[in-house]
Amino acid sequence: MRRIAKQAIGGSAAAVGTGAALTMAARTALFRAPKEEPRAPQPVDVDMDAAVHALSSLIRCKTVSNVDRALEDDAEFERLVALLPELYPRVFEACTLTRMDDRALLLRWPGAEPGNPAVLMAHYDVVPVDEAAWTHDPFCGEVIDGALWGRGALDTKVTFNGVLFSANALIAEGFVPAHDVYFAFSGCEEVYGPGASHIVDWFAEQGIVPELVLDEGGAVVRDVFPGLDRPCGLIGIAEKGFMNVRFEATSNGGHASAPKPHSPVAALAEAVDAIETHPMPLRLSSPVRQMFDCLGRHTTPLYRTVFANVDLFLGVLDALTRKSGGNLNALLRTTVAFTQMQGSSANNVIPPSASVVANIRINPEDTSEGVMAYLRKTVNDPEVSITAFDVNEPSPVSRTDCEGYRRVASAVADTWTDCIVSPYVMVQCSDSRHYRDLSDRVYRFSAYDATSEELATIHGNDERIRLEALRRSIEFFTRVLRQC
Repeated sequence: MRRIAKQAIGGSAAAVGTGAALTMAARTALFRAPKEEPRAPQPVDVDMDAAVHALSSLIRCKTVSNVDRALEDDAEFERLVALLPELYPRVFEACTLTRMDDRALLLRWPGAEPGNPAVLMAHYDVVPVDEAAWTHDPFCGEVIDGALWGRGALDTKVTFNGVLFSANALIAEGFVPAHDVYFAFSGCEEVYGPGASHIVDWFAEQGIVPELVLDEGGAVVRDVFPGLDRPCGLIGIAEKGFMNVRFEATSNGGHASAPKPHSPVAALAEAVDAIETHPMPLRLSSPVRQMFDCLGRHTTPLYRTVFANVDLFLGVLDALTRKSGGNLNALLRTTVAFTQMQGSSANNVIPPSASVVANIRINPEDTSEGVMAYLRKTVNDPEVSITAFDVNEPSPVSRTDCEGYRRVASAVADTWTDCIVSPYVMVQCSDSRHYRDLSDRVYRFSAYDATSEELATIHGNDERIRLEALRRSIEFFTRVLRQC
């Protein structure tokens, strides 16, 4: 990307003329990182033996959710819930638990005075595992080589534990939050279940508008932003929407020995090729602009020129991301990933019907209606039907000029003191999407620092969390709760 950036800067300067080039240079000169004041965070003592025991106990509960409820083990979910008063006794002395349908759990920690509450979220269900592909038992909950192993260690039992372990310790110290704090947990997030929506409905019925909603999302990561060698603490202030789309073509079928032109499979292949060749337009959403503005100021001079004048380089970014795909592309445009195919049941029979399914992640600047219009125009084949299902629009963009965001950003900066804290748009989806109509202060941050290798174990094999990352998760939530 560095070579392309150099070429782009030279090309843009030549194209815009001397006056505009001077303006670009002046804008770059002013595009500097703000002075960073020394931080002196209040220390957090963590009983690591107890923390490891608590998270290990959660991991050993095989709370695997499945779209086919018959494949779930209800006893394992109940075992986890029954463990909670034992693992976090002070929480269950000070807080009231309300159980709702679809394995939703809501704990209320009463505050000292009335006021808009904070809501801290997590989910305690996990995705299935291929046990044979794991190096160690995926539900062992054991510490091996400085890391705690098991499904859910990162997604998101570390968050579940971090919230409750921190609250348990603060209650033992006699701490009382200024306003109510709610702990909202779902047991069906991984299958897009309605557990979290029941909690949101309850809040709406009670007229409760949270000052802060905090769910999983960004993390403290390295090597994610060009020209920047410091870790970044990324706080999601929005998340992309998602939808699934089925492309289907039909025919009269027949024997493969005498095929007619434009069979269903061929029609679908042309549709897939058209969409992949012509991706949706690049759109700089507000969260991405904020991220570029924040992180871009800390980059090398070359990249500062690009991010200080980002609108001049949209063509370069468009060409680059079209070719490379990956995370940067996902931040900048609606993406289409073809995931499922179905055709004939025999290798010598032309299918009477064939279909392809695409999973689509919708940029905050787009809508599902606009995506469907793009797909129909791009495919341009009346023989291919295009149908959307499981539609979720992009979330609204949450505020960053408020106390809720400042609490989260401050806790990130005080826990990972060498990182740069920035807003961003989350390309995955979370239960926080259900809060879209309840609050404009919904944030997404997974409380750990992780390498790309560690992040790849989420929904993959050998999921684990370093003990130091486990400690930091508890420090983070302690600092958030101290501000509530």
